[in-house]
Amino acid sequence: MPNPLAGQAASMRFLQSYWQRSPAVIRGTDITADPALAAALAPDALLRLAAREDVESRLVVRRGGRYRLEHGPLAAGTIPGPRARQWTVLVQGVDLHVDAAAALRARFRFVVDVRLDDVMVSLAADGGGVGPHVDAYDVFLVQISGRRRWRLAPPGPVTLEPDQPLRLLENFEPTVECELGPGDMLYLPPDWAHDGVGVGQCVTASVGFRAPSTRELRMSWLQDQVDGLMDAQEAGEPDEPFRDALSVKEFTHWRDHPGSLSPGLLDQMIETLERWRPSRVEMADFVGRMLTDPKPGTPFEPPSRRTLDRARQDWVTAGLRLDRRTRMAHHGSTLFINGDSFDADGDALALLARLADERTLSPAHTRKLLEDPDVEAILLDWAAQGWLCACAGL
Repeated sequence: MPNPLAGQAASMRFLQSYWQRSPAVIRGTDITADPALAAALAPDALLRLAAREDVESRLVVRRGGRYRLEHGPLAAGTIPGPRARQWTVLVQGVDLHVDAAAALRARFRFVVDVRLDDVMVSLAADGGGVGPHVDAYDVFLVQISGRRRWRLAPPGPVTLEPDQPLRLLENFEPTVECELGPGDMLYLPPDWAHDGVGVGQCVTASVGFRAPSTRELRMSWLQDQVDGLMDAQEAGEPDEPFRDALSVKEFTHWRDHPGSLSPGLLDQMIETLERWRPSRVEMADFVGRMLTDPKPGTPFEPPSRRTLDRARQDWVTAGLRLDRRTRMAHHGSTLFINGDSFDADGDALALLARLADERTLSPAHTRKLLEDPDVEAILLDWAAQGWLCACAGL
């Protein structure tokens, strides 16, 4: 199948033919040729990550048809021995902690950044896996080392096994089977059922994509509106009560129909809600903030005071880069970064949009950007939060 990592033409063929349509097996990519990635995702390195307090990890052990789930941090004695079978360690958000995994995620930027989610890595013993299940998002399953056998079934009714700690499919009837070796990838659209089992010890990286649902969008929007109203209340903005329409017609209606809605009050309330209806600009601002909002607990690392004091000098010399955990996007004249938004224009807009697209800025472009003192203040604030740094920090 077209290898979407092989350049723009190949990625476009893949997107047009397979994206959110059909699974695809891509053989022999050059992903495993990166020695930094191989070292970062080696079994020992993954187990060290799984033992950390700031890393989300899980252990899944299967015995017959029953599964046991344990959440990390996973101490060394927790992991079954090297001769044990049918266990898997899952490490979530590896790209948030490891530069090589972030570089792997960046290779999938033929899809816009706001769709990219994270890189989960699984270390499986022989026969290890998490059972047949479905995901509501697109995913590339990249074989880093060893071999894994996959069975797939097309979308259909979902019935879950009772009394299991995982969302396992009760009726899984695979129609496709394939085996991946190092460098191979399996692409799965949303809702395709799948079950992957290690053939010997293996490491698989799962590059997942964000897929906000309509319900999630609506609930997030309503929560954002509530937060805005609470902010307005704390800021002391006036909150006027509704007053009755002082008319003979209104009072006559009250006299004749005391059990009905007050027409004047009803009209005022409906008109108020209609005026509250958001504009497209307001909705776009919310969507941009929602899609760039990092997952809760994302571990940004603020720089030292000394590094921050010399930040401007380092930027001018080396240029700027976004931290691997930073999510940044742009739309029209609005920039979005890690759940925040602000408007820009002119050279500042063009250069900040370039930073979002390329995730780095050359020293020349950085010096141009720093000519605006307001933009410089914003960049220093981002640097203080650990959202960006000088390219020399790579």
